[in-house]
Amino acid sequence: MGKLILYGINPSPPVRACLLTLKALNLSYEYKIINILAKEQLSEDYMKKNPQHTVPTLDDDGHFIWDSHAIIAYLVGKYATGDALYPKDLLKRAVVDQRMYFEASVLFQRTLCNITFPMLFQNLTQIPRSKIDSIFDSYGFLESFLKGRKYMAGNHLTIADLSIVTSVTSLQIFAKIDRSKFPKLCDWLKTMQSLPYYEEANGVGLKELVKMLEAKNFTIVD
Repeated sequence: MGKLILYGINPSPPVRACLLTLKALNLSYEYKIINILAKEQLSEDYMKKNPQHTVPTLDDDGHFIWDSHAIIAYLVGKYATGDALYPKDLLKRAVVDQRMYFEASVLFQRTLCNITFPMLFQNLTQIPRSKIDSIFDSYGFLESFLKGRKYMAGNHLTIADLSIVTSVTSLQIFAKIDRSKFPKLCDWLKTMQSLPYYEEANGVGLKELVKMLEAKNFTIVD
């Protein structure tokens, strides 16, 4: 096994998805912080590794991969002893992929980044109510994904869960999950939080994100 290096920053949900996967696979790795608020991702050295200059980036013995979904699928494909986290069966894998695409396009990009990017990079602290409503719409989809299932893509943990939990816990900064409306989602979140590596890989970075966003003194406006 080559040397694994993960480049990222703790508050980032995609970075936390990679940390969760590395822990789930019990892999040894080096973690190098890239402070995107200080624009370290735009350094010449980092852009040689990842010309898209995003976090996370994985270095596996000199081979560079970016986008958290590509990274976690790669890690399981190369290093897992079985295929439970990312099934080889094409129908089961398609469900996992769909959930991850939902996380990437809806939960993270359209919902979370639509709120946090203006706050962190443009210092805009008023959040339109419509953006909060979109979070609850997303929770409704996740609730439906869990119908008849314990986890997002079946009855055992997959990388879809490890990816989704990072965005869901971040979205709760703005919109708490109401058990009366989303009981399955609440149960799933409790299950995820019981993972032995959850706090180290997701909880720590989540607390850092909460601190960053609360410091902006944001308000929700109609």
